[in-house]
Amino acid sequence: MELKIVVLVKQVPDTKNITGEAMKEDGTVNRIALPAIYNPEDLNALEMALQLKDRYGGEVTVLTMGPPKAAQVLRESLYRGADQVALITDRRFAGADTLATSYTLTAAIRKIVPDFDLVLCGRQAIDGDTAQVGPQTAEKLGVPQITYAARIDSLENGKITVRREFDGGHELVRARYPVLLTVVETANEPRPPKAKKMMALKNAASEFELIDRLKKYPEFTDIDTLRNYLKQKGFYIPIVTADELDIDMDRIGLGGSPTKVKKINSVVLSGGELKLFETTNESVRSLINELVEDYILG
Repeated sequence: MELKIVVLVKQVPDTKNITGEAMKEDGTVNRIALPAIYNPEDLNALEMALQLKDRYGGEVTVLTMGPPKAAQVLRESLYRGADQVALITDRRFAGADTLATSYTLTAAIRKIVPDFDLVLCGRQAIDGDTAQVGPQTAEKLGVPQITYAARIDSLENGKITVRREFDGGHELVRARYPVLLTVVETANEPRPPKAKKMMALKNAASEFELIDRLKKYPEFTDIDTLRNYLKQKGFYIPIVTADELDIDMDRIGLGGSPTKVKKINSVVLSGGELKLFETTNESVRSLINELVEDYILG
């Protein structure tokens, strides 16, 4: 059994260490002030795909929709063992909400891997926390979806059995593939990049990065020669624009996004009144009485 697996990944701002510089005056995220990282649960989805490839064979294709710099997560995917990658990028995709994003991703999947068996993606991205893109993509592809996937128990006779984990417990779900899975962070421990692949593919580049790569290859005098060399070596990261997809231009980007942000509140945490209590029974009773009077306890 040779599986054709698509993994959808996203480059996101690192939201773990938020400072005052991370927000603009208008309350929006200052993405320049935050380093870009591989969305954590998408790494779990990639690891699940690679484990399936190790066990059953097949091909893993990683797709990301984003600006030109998102090529970095595709390089990281290649370092870990992905077979091929593609960058879905176009200025007309900018400002897309989950509906427009899932529409674009669906068109990209149909173009690049039309005969897929599995589509895997993280449960949600840390910059939006909507958990909508995966299910919406499954709906548009017309395939079953299994969310909160933590483990694949079996793949046989065209059917997949998946263990779903959520706050209330777990359940086993079976579906025929093609099928889309959204993967949770507890599913596995993503493998690190392979040193040999990092050395071999460190100069893998998309069309937008060729000028920079030309500086690193003095033996090439023009972009066309370098591009051909990278393609021959498998170092070229293909890009897909809106013109290359079978899509309705009115359904992509900001114009195709019905979600509107009405108001943004910038929350600033500041110190309040501080009271010190001695470690005595009387002080503890006094503290409890105050908490009860303020309706915090009781």
